Amino acid sequence: MPQSNIPKTLIVIVGPTAIGKTALAIDIAKHYNTEILSADSRQFYKEMEIGTAKPDKNELAEAKHHFINSHAVTQLFSTGDFEIEALKVIHSIFENHHLAVMVGGSGLYINAVVNGLDEMPEIDLAIRKKLNLQFENEGIAVIQNQLKEHDREYFEKVDQQNPQRMIRGLEVFYSTGRKLSTMLSSTKKERPFNIIKIGLNTERAKLYDRINSRVDKMMENGLLEEVKSLTDYKDYNALNTVGYSEIFDYLEGKITIDSAIASIKQNTRRFAKRQLTWFRRDGEINWFEPNDKERVIELIDKNLNQ
Repeated sequence: MPQSNIPKTLIVIVGPTAIGKTALAIDIAKHYNTEILSADSRQFYKEMEIGTAKPDKNELAEAKHHFINSHAVTQLFSTGDFEIEALKVIHSIFENHHLAVMVGGSGLYINAVVNGLDEMPEIDLAIRKKLNLQFENEGIAVIQNQLKEHDREYFEKVDQQNPQRMIRGLEVFYSTGRKLSTMLSSTKKERPFNIIKIGLNTERAKLYDRINSRVDKMMENGLLEEVKSLTDYKDYNALNTVGYSEIFDYLEGKITIDSAIASIKQNTRRFAKRQLTWFRRDGEINWFEPNDKERVIELIDKNLNQ
């Protein structure tokens, strides 16, 4: 097919953590000579390196990446912000390339770019303040239980260790009486480009082995020291996440280092399970094993030639 006839197409690569999305995205970007957008909500933050499993320097050199180390942990960068900024980047990539690659495991961020977000309702700030105070005084479990009761679908979709996400669901419900899960992309926005969705998965035992090995590697690479260096920022939402909150508990003397590592592995496995629950609802995703690069390229070429 002549290059001029290739439609502008966004390749979206999704799947659970540690499955091999980064490696495939780089292979695809190199094959089609294009650029990559990260849709991993933790890789935006430049201070969080080891615990977020960012592409390393060699990987970053193989293909141009966007939204890696783009923000500080002190900055708020919402799903809506990402939708706006990512669409700008995709537009700029399409000025010089026919294809762009978006990769990540953050379902809300992927959904924002692919389907768009509905207009969110006005929030009663007094409710937000009350929920934040409740979280500070009583801990995340109280917030989790309320959200599970009032909007179980949203609760099952998002990172349950992230208080910002939990509180977001509750403040919408308490302010409007409506569930946030019913507001997320009830009307799909039209995008001026084609979208091909690729999902990676494998047998559960293999995935869990990959997760456990990755956590061990993170510890070898200095995750403990990284978390220590971020102690001043531990109350920021970006750091209320798997791999960081467990180490903070160890540093505060609440648990042993062995318990912290075991908890990181367990919480990461739970997170991977939620990611798969989210992505399996999307019937447009074409699923592959992590090493199926040739078959993925065949599928993309087939779609481009239709």
